[in-house]
Amino acid sequence: MSGHSKFANIKHKKEKNDAAKGKIFTKIGKELAVAVKEGGSSDPANNSRLRDVIAKAKANNMPNETIERNIKKADGDANAANYEYITYEGYGPGGTAIIVEALTDNRNRTATNVKNAFTKGKGNVGTPGCVAFMFDKKGQIVIAKEECGRDADELMMTALDAGAADFNEEEDSYEVLTEPEDFSAVRQSLESEGIPMAAAEVTMLPQTYVELTDEKDIAGIQKTLDMLDDDDDVQNVYHNWAE
Repeated sequence: MSGHSKFANIKHKKEKNDAAKGKIFTKIGKELAVAVKEGGSSDPANNSRLRDVIAKAKANNMPNETIERNIKKADGDANAANYEYITYEGYGPGGTAIIVEALTDNRNRTATNVKNAFTKGKGNVGTPGCVAFMFDKKGQIVIAKEECGRDADELMMTALDAGAADFNEEEDSYEVLTEPEDFSAVRQSLESEGIPMAAAEVTMLPQTYVELTDEKDIAGIQKTLDMLDDDDDVQNVYHNWAE
């Protein structure tokens, strides 16, 4: 049993206003573009990376026509190849660990913005590898109980038979974990079974969580996370703060 389900945060993100949804869609659009370029095909049947990003898009309620429009645009857009992934690691208040994954066409701009977000929250960017060892890279599929009528034991066996490494039951959701290399196969297997997914992506899961009690520390890390969330270059942020 895991004590820190992502489901509450997922629901919160899905209920955000249209402007916030637009920002999420823009970020996923960039991932779709890079997946088309890196995978060498705009056909999901021949591009596993693209299939995974499409699954992430659907889990974030991105309309099918928006997904298709982004893929079609990327297929004829040479500029998509100019994006590169960069990872930053650092510390927030109270010894919290933060990992930032960015997708950018301007390294200097992104580095300045990320550093500023850490500084404003009274934290600091560290060297590569300084906090990554505190996280495990896993495929994660979150299934809302309210959207899935299956028995927990039946769902667990379906997931494990598909190649999942672990299965956790939360109060309001189920969590399926895989090794990164098994994620696509497990996700596709569950999808073929008609199992709805609130989230489906390869992510970084903290091994332990840090509790913050000082109001200044809480305000500081929230400031950092908000600034990173607002940055168009930042795709994903992982942290071990026990919100």
